[in-house]
Amino acid sequence: MKIVVAMSVALLAASFLLSVFTFPYMPDMVASHWNAAGEVDGYLPKFWGAFLLPLITVGLYLLFVAIPRIDPLKDNIMRFIGYYNGFILVMLAFMLVVHIQVIFWSLGFTVNPNIVMPIGVGALFMYIGVMLSRAKRNWFIGIRTPWTLSSDAVWDKTHRIGGRLFIMVGALSLIGVLLPQYAYLFILLPVLAVSFYTILYSYVIYQRDIKKVG
Repeated sequence: MKIVVAMSVALLAASFLLSVFTFPYMPDMVASHWNAAGEVDGYLPKFWGAFLLPLITVGLYLLFVAIPRIDPLKDNIMRFIGYYNGFILVMLAFMLVVHIQVIFWSLGFTVNPNIVMPIGVGALFMYIGVMLSRAKRNWFIGIRTPWTLSSDAVWDKTHRIGGRLFIMVGALSLIGVLLPQYAYLFILLPVLAVSFYTILYSYVIYQRDIKKVG
């Protein structure tokens, strides 16, 4: 746990230090949003452009740390806490990559976000898939439907298949690197499809379990 905390602090510090050291060289308005074609369509004032993402990342980290402490089923979270801690680090690393993208663009190094994002999102989704396949029933982490939350058996079955599907989603996201103009489709459409499928799957499995009990 101490190693996870130390690595988390290092990632957060790296994000803030990057902003501090590059702040004097950044323009008054900082690119903050890109459209599907990889073109800038949103700006923020210099301070917020430099520090908004690091501040958001700190908020996310504090939320992630709080979840195992406030969940009524926290004992279940402890059963896969190693994978959950890994998720925290992967998410912080992902946020740092996004922040680097923003800072570098503002400094004139215009790397296409439609190339950077599919790699980051793909890696994030693949790790989420690994974590989901180990996750136990809780109120905050995982595929939370009325049916998974009502049954350990339904939760486990749904998360086993959901984990495999999210790994596939991560792999599909990487294809966006080859087709940058369609990168968002290789992320959005698979996520929507898997989300719909796992919701439906959990309902079907729950109904089957009820009939077996009956």
